[in-house]
Amino acid sequence: MSSAGISPDLLDRFAAIVGEKYALRREADLAPHLIENRGLYHGSSPLLLKPGSVEEVSDIMKLATETGTAIVPQTGNTGLVGGQTPRTGQADIILSLERMTRIRDVDPVANVLVADGGAVLADVQKAAEAHGRLFPLSLGSEGSCRIGGNLSTNAGGTAVLAYGNMRQLCLGLEVVLPTGEIWDGLRRLKKDNTGYDLRDLFIGAEGTLGIITGAVLKLFPQPLGHQVAFAGLHSVEDALALFNLAASLCGTSLTGFELMPRFGVEITTRHIEGVRDPLEAAYPWYVLIDISTSDSAETAERMMNGVLEQGFEAGLVQDAAIAASVAQQKAIWHMRESMSDAQKPEGGSIKHDVSVPVSKIPHFMAEAEKAVMAAMPGARICAFGHMGDGNIHYNISQPIGADKAAFIARWREMNHIVHGLVLAHGGSISAEHGIGQLKRDELAAIRPTIEIELMRRIKRAFDPANIMNPGKVVSFDS
Repeated sequence: MSSAGISPDLLDRFAAIVGEKYALRREADLAPHLIENRGLYHGSSPLLLKPGSVEEVSDIMKLATETGTAIVPQTGNTGLVGGQTPRTGQADIILSLERMTRIRDVDPVANVLVADGGAVLADVQKAAEAHGRLFPLSLGSEGSCRIGGNLSTNAGGTAVLAYGNMRQLCLGLEVVLPTGEIWDGLRRLKKDNTGYDLRDLFIGAEGTLGIITGAVLKLFPQPLGHQVAFAGLHSVEDALALFNLAASLCGTSLTGFELMPRFGVEITTRHIEGVRDPLEAAYPWYVLIDISTSDSAETAERMMNGVLEQGFEAGLVQDAAIAASVAQQKAIWHMRESMSDAQKPEGGSIKHDVSVPVSKIPHFMAEAEKAVMAAMPGARICAFGHMGDGNIHYNISQPIGADKAAFIARWREMNHIVHGLVLAHGGSISAEHGIGQLKRDELAAIRPTIEIELMRRIKRAFDPANIMNPGKVVSFDS
């Protein structure tokens, strides 16, 4: 559908599928859905639909196919690469799953939970907990992000080290295709070797191949022992050595190992209410260590004490604090999860969601700092993240007193510097946020031609009319 818009009659046909109450047309109602969290993309849309069932989603897509109307799926609108934002100057219709929030079933014996695509992540966690189980995906936006979006971006979060990302946490899917056909792949099997794995095509596809309306998710036993510690270190090299020590001593019980710089701790304690530095002295680097055990609290305590004791003896740990209560555990995690938001009051921030092999992290960090500071003297680097799986959020805050607009205008330049070093170390320019609009052209430039062509073939096979979240991940002329 072109930028000329959609006829009022066609808008009425779409609205009739869900009812006028759930068809938003007013500018004020649409506005929150037209901008992504960082404000990098401002889209346009004449209509937002809120279907209440899989059948209504199907009817919307059938009409969209019939009329060649572009549809943009949206769940919690918490994405960070513009994948959920409609295009500017086009007549994309937004399809929101915010009414489809059911927890359809919880089976604690089989350790599975079935949820709608619009179920809020925090509600899924609570439903699992009510049955004595754990759904381990944890994100800073878990109170508003939704399962369909988590799957569409293959979300990672803070527990990937032990449990994997959403691809590893999902057994089956229900998907509405661009044609309106419904694929019921809600299988609860851990072993199902029957042909192509269609599930994995939709996970991470960012809504470009279909709309995830339901999912079978894996559950785990609730940990009986849980320990969280915050340690001060001299260097990233010491953090890597400590991680290797912790992994050796704890195995799969090491559920989190997060790296944070002094600058990140300073701005978080400065700007985020209730956050304080657990240590008295300042250190260049910090790690958050999270240990969960299935047998007892004593085991978790023994493991944490062993990691820190050997860390002190090896000269890796300079000081550490172990959380003495659940409230203190949450407070330490809150510091880590608030680090990105704490950059906003400091002015402009250029973000990078990258991954490199864990062993290469110290080399990458040193080289990136040297290159960034040479290009932009005075820049303040806030590089933090999931050290255990190599995912670093390499964020750059503007120099003190710099013009924010001029700083943000250098986004692509800084991306080129940081991503170039990431690729040189065998890494990825997108670890967990996805491609969306932000990295679409860069992806096409760095991946082998055959790889991009295979993606385009898959897109054409599922969506030959290019109506399913067009302009995201890969581009082609329909």
